[in-house]
Amino acid sequence: MPSFERLGCQLYYEDDGPIAAEGTTEGGASAAGNAPAIVFAHGAGGNHLSWWQQVPTFNHTYRCIVIDHRGFGRSALSEDATMPAPEVFIDDLEALLDHLEIEKAALVAQSMGGWGCLGLALRQPQRVAGLVMADTLGGVSNEVIDSARQAGRERIQRDGLLRLAYSPRLREARPEMAFLYDEISGLNRPLSEILPDGLPSVVSADELAALQVPTLWVVGEEDPITPPDAIREGHRLTPGSEYFEAPETGHSVYFERAGEFNTRLQESLHASGWGA
Repeated sequence: MPSFERLGCQLYYEDDGPIAAEGTTEGGASAAGNAPAIVFAHGAGGNHLSWWQQVPTFNHTYRCIVIDHRGFGRSALSEDATMPAPEVFIDDLEALLDHLEIEKAALVAQSMGGWGCLGLALRQPQRVAGLVMADTLGGVSNEVIDSARQAGRERIQRDGLLRLAYSPRLREARPEMAFLYDEISGLNRPLSEILPDGLPSVVSADELAALQVPTLWVVGEEDPITPPDAIREGHRLTPGSEYFEAPETGHSVYFERAGEFNTRLQESLHASGWGA
């Protein structure tokens, strides 16, 4: 099982691609190692399996790396392990790149994954070819963002939304997809055990404005956790960034509308020159 030890946790990952036309791996790890890398960082409702609609799409030409963040999926914590926190998420991603001897990679973050990915892009921009912030602000805070997120919380209370990870439309239109999401999420320990205190806002608007990495902001039109107004503010603050809002979609654009998400991701990668 591919993993490496760090701060009391065996961090599980998978390293896949590129795939030959006949569907076999071209030389195994050596072939994958020569391809431009993409690291996918899941949210609090997922784990490495969450990216099942992205890896098979991109592993023909990219080295696709998925990881279970500490405490999630197969990345079990020991009793004395360091619990997830903004700095630990960043350090874990940096350690993953070092472990795999990857000098530079594109980072795709979903929700909670944004804390590590944005943090690494701010800390070591020379190692980040491009950044996708999907339904996440990665700890960014200012008055506009905080106000939008408060409005989202009020909507949750008002409408009694029970499934926050995706739009209720998904369960109505594609119940098998909602079921699959819930099953993947159910492989994790209860979130209250992994992140009992949640994650704080740790990035200022000024820090985000200084980001020098090609960035795509993605949000679902019906996302109550990171509402479009909040993500649009992140986009406004980020020099030269792109913005994509998926209609009639909740907090998991990558899962609910994988085709559109993958198309925008591919366009963003090409625009940044990564793998073009």
